[in-house]
Amino acid sequence: MGSKYKVVPSLVDILSGLEFETALDAFSGSGVVAYALKAMNKQVTANDFLSFTAAVAKATIENPGIRLSDQDVDRIAGPNLDGRDFIKRTFSGLYFPDSDHEFLDSAWSHIDTLEEYKRELAISALCLAAARKQPRGVFTVTTLRYDDGRRFLRAPLRDLFIEAAAEYNRVVIDGGPVCHALCNDVFDLDKRHFDLVYLDPPYAPPRDDSDYIKRYHFLEGLSVYWRGQTIMAGTITKKLTKRFTPFAYKRTIRSALLTLFERFADSVIVLSYSTNSVPPEDEVIGLLRKVKRQVDVYAVEHRYSFGTHANAQRRQAHELIFVGR
Repeated sequence: MGSKYKVVPSLVDILSGLEFETALDAFSGSGVVAYALKAMNKQVTANDFLSFTAAVAKATIENPGIRLSDQDVDRIAGPNLDGRDFIKRTFSGLYFPDSDHEFLDSAWSHIDTLEEYKRELAISALCLAAARKQPRGVFTVTTLRYDDGRRFLRAPLRDLFIEAAAEYNRVVIDGGPVCHALCNDVFDLDKRHFDLVYLDPPYAPPRDDSDYIKRYHFLEGLSVYWRGQTIMAGTITKKLTKRFTPFAYKRTIRSALLTLFERFADSVIVLSYSTNSVPPEDEVIGLLRKVKRQVDVYAVEHRYSFGTHANAQRRQAHELIFVGR
């Protein structure tokens, strides 16, 4: 949800026309934009307030070139080290067969022993495997109601993890500029100067919501083995307690955006925004002009369609890139 993967080529074209060496991706999410910035040889700081997305950023952005060895992967896919069974006990009958839940418990018994970067790579691969096996990649349903026939939906999670670990190893960049990955609320970040700040906050849609925890709670819990997380035991899907963000609601999005723009007023501000969001384009321009003299807007021919069901049509939108200087 919200990944900029298909927008990255157009975004890189825009960024290439700007002068900067240091960059903050303040809502890094899937990590593809921060990764592109790193590939452009920029000093990137990637930040997200979700643990599983921060793990991906640590594994692919901050990571200076560490990879999982074949022996590491074999150990993680091997027998349980300490007999832990939290995932099997908690989620039995939901999402995956018990054999998959047992594998996740077992994998974590080994992940807890790994050094930095290898640990984050393993967590990222584990989360990717789980997302691939869950229909549509979201954990709001507990059945195969959205079965589209993909192999991923039936393959053992152990096999999907091994595949994902190899994929993550392949995208690790050796050397390059020193980069960082953080897991913070954007308003809690230390105040330091970045030449450029890229902003892709949750969009406040006209209807529905942009609650990432509701959709990805299992991945968020899995990334930390549910340590420090509160499971809503009375919910069918075993959701985690929602974390408030002012960007997700129509009543608070305008003030949140203005506060964000004021916080990074000394940097070039690049904002990704959906045409299906609140507030509309002209209001976003007005908010940016409170801190920037020049605001350019680029339309990217990218169409979102979250889901394949009939109501997904109303969620189709195009991408706008605002550049404030």
